[in-house]
Amino acid sequence: MQSASSFDVVVIGAGAAGLFCAGIAGQRGLRVLLIDHAEKVAEKIRISGGGRCNFTNRETGPAHFLSENPAFCRSALARYTPRDFIALVQHHRIAWHEKHKGQLFCDESSEDIIALLLRECEAGAVTRWQPCRVEAVQQAGRGFELDTDRGAVRAGRVVVATGGLSIPKIGASDFGYRLARQFGHRVVEPRPALVPLSFDAAAWAPFAALAGLSLEVTVSTGRGKGAGRFVEDLLFTHRGLSGPAVLQISSYWQAGTPIELDLAPGQNLAASLLEAKMHSRRQLGNELATRLPARLAEAWCAPLGDLTTRAMPEVRDKDLTTLAASLQHWTLEPAGTEGFRKAEVTAGGVDTRELSSQTMESRRVPGLHFIGEVVDVTGWLGGYNFQWAWASAHACAQACAKAATMPDVAVVPAAHPQAL
Repeated sequence: MQSASSFDVVVIGAGAAGLFCAGIAGQRGLRVLLIDHAEKVAEKIRISGGGRCNFTNRETGPAHFLSENPAFCRSALARYTPRDFIALVQHHRIAWHEKHKGQLFCDESSEDIIALLLRECEAGAVTRWQPCRVEAVQQAGRGFELDTDRGAVRAGRVVVATGGLSIPKIGASDFGYRLARQFGHRVVEPRPALVPLSFDAAAWAPFAALAGLSLEVTVSTGRGKGAGRFVEDLLFTHRGLSGPAVLQISSYWQAGTPIELDLAPGQNLAASLLEAKMHSRRQLGNELATRLPARLAEAWCAPLGDLTTRAMPEVRDKDLTTLAASLQHWTLEPAGTEGFRKAEVTAGGVDTRELSSQTMESRRVPGLHFIGEVVDVTGWLGGYNFQWAWASAHACAQACAKAATMPDVAVVPAAHPQAL
C-alpha cells in the first residue's frame, strides 16, 4: 500500500483565495499542497472584470459586505488592505488603472493577476495538483487525512477555498458546503448574488423593446438593516433588468418583495414638468424626452394614449405629477433571478459565527479553515469580493504559519469520515 504524502497545509481550491493563501503559507516556510478539481487554474479570475479583473477597490470597508454576522469581516480587512494588494501588483510590475468609485483593473488582462498568484506560489515552493478530486476528508491523529484521486494525503491543517455555486460551467460546486456540514458547521443557505433579475414575460412585454438601453438610476429594496440602495447604471434586457444597479440590489432582494427605481435621479421631475407647463408649447411626450432617453420616454408614454400628444399647457397638473411619480417611484416585483448560471458570486455560505475572525479557523474543528467566497461574506460589485479573498487568505496563511511554531494541540474527532 502506497504511503500518504505529507504536508503542513492542504489548500482545497485554486481560485483567488486559495492561490493567495497557498503562496503566503509557502513563503512562511510551510509545506503546502494546493488541490483543485478543474483542469484550468483560476477561471473565475480569468473572466472577471470583462477580462481585466477588478482586483480590488480602494474604498473597501466592512459596510461593503453582507453577512448574517456583519462584524466578522472587519478584522481581516483591517489587517490586509487594498493598499497592501496594490503594492503586490506594483511589485510584479502589472499596469493598472482606476475606473470609478475606487474600482481598480488591470490595463492588459486578468491573466496578469493569475500569473502574479502563480509566481507567489512558486516563491513558496507550493505543490499543485490539478486536476485532482478530493474524495473524502477525515481527522487523523493531530491532523487530517484526505483521499484524492492522486492518492492519500496527510496534513496538519486543511484550508477550504472552494468558492460558491456561481457559474457552474467553469467548475463551481457545493464541495465546501458539504465539507462544512460534515464537520458540524451550519451553512447559511446559498443564493445567487450580483445577478440579473427576471420578470414575468407578460408583465415585461411593454419594456422588452427597451433591451439594450442603459441609464443611471437609483434602485432600492428592503427595510431596516436589510435595506439596500444604490445609484448605478441600469440595463434593460429582453427578459428583465441587469447592469450594475440591478447586480448590486440583487444581493439584497428577497423573493416576493418589490424593488423601487428612480429613473431620473437627481431631478425633481414633477416640479420640472410643472414649470415647463408655464412656458413650453411642446407635446408632453416630446417634453419628457428632453429629460429622459428618448426610447424610455416613448415607451413610458405609449400606455397614456393621446395625453402625451397634448401641448404642455393643456395637461392637468395632476397628470404631470402622476407621470413624474411613476418614473421616480417605479415599483415592480421580480419573478426571480437568472440564477447561479449568471450570478457573479454566491451569497450565504459557512456560518462565520463558527469561525475565528482572526484566523478563519473553525471553532469546532482545530486546524480546519474556510476562506473566500465559501464563507458567509459577500461583497458589493466593484472589486470588494476579490479584496475579501486576499484579506481572508492572508489572515489564514499567517495563522497557519504561526501555529506551526506552537506546540501541537490534540484534535478531538468531530465527525465520521464521509465521502464528498
